Amino acid sequence: IIIIFKEQSNVYKNYSNEVDELKFHYLANISCDLVEAKITQSKYNDSYLGLLYIMEDLAVYGYLTNTKIKIIIILTISINPVKDMEMKQIFRKVHNVYSNLISNPFYDPDSRNTITSKSFIKGIDKIVNTSFQNDVTYS
Repeated sequence: IIIIFKEQSNVYKNYSNEVDELKFHYLANISCDLVEAKITQSKYNDSYLGLLYIMEDLAVYGYLTNTKIKIIIILTISINPVKDMEMKQIFRKVHNVYSNLISNPFYDPDSRNTITSKSFIKGIDKIVNTSFQNDVTYS
């Protein structure tokens, strides 16, 4: 699951069809609060915030862009854990897709509406399908 927050507002979420949306909404909001707490406690030089927490069988990772966009990835824990280097690469790919969206002159970056760009959604789907097919179960 990939969720993007802008100013505490959820602007994009990528859920599979079989999830409890209320549960993931709750997890996403907790994650957003944890990102805020983590960045106020210390100064981070890296956008990658690492593993934020584990709840039940889910691992929650965070990333903060220089423009304060929060990207949260929630994965089902599997036998083969995801390495930090792999997660950094995945977050960078998501950030690049988001940057391409923002660079579009027809996109309103001040909008709080859900992102509906077909190229953005296609880019995120490609990241999900190539990054999470072998080692982890994508929620």
